Amino acid sequence: MFNAITHSQIYVLDQDEALDFYVGKLGLEVGADIDMGFMRWLTVQVPGHPERQVLLEKPGPPAMSEETARQVRELVTKGATGGTLILSTDDCRKTYETLSGRGVEFTEEPTERPYGIDCGLRDPFGNHLRFTQPKA
Repeated sequence: MFNAITHSQIYVLDQDEALDFYVGKLGLEVGADIDMGFMRWLTVQVPGHPERQVLLEKPGPPAMSEETARQVRELVTKGATGGTLILSTDDCRKTYETLSGRGVEFTEEPTERPYGIDCGLRDPFGNHLRFTQPKA
């Protein structure tokens, strides 16, 4: 049967802006950037970990009609698509300070939880992101 989950997907409204945020600010790296003619296959990954990539997909054809794509874009902007990424870090507070210095805006500062320390932010399109420093 299956032996891995290799890709997840979130919607973004502008793939170049997504690259600036996910690579330029968060420090992820490009996994693939392929012009397929009918769409751009753009993935990012944690540096050195190509086994799990996130597809930064622009809503539209061929996966959906333009009317549906418009509705999805509205939902993305509201943060209502359910798109969430959860990343891990060795030092949540240090990562928070680094990203704050790069202009990342947070929805929640680092907070102690039963499972570790985590915080929340949104990407420029409304997707929810969290990163966690798990308890040892």
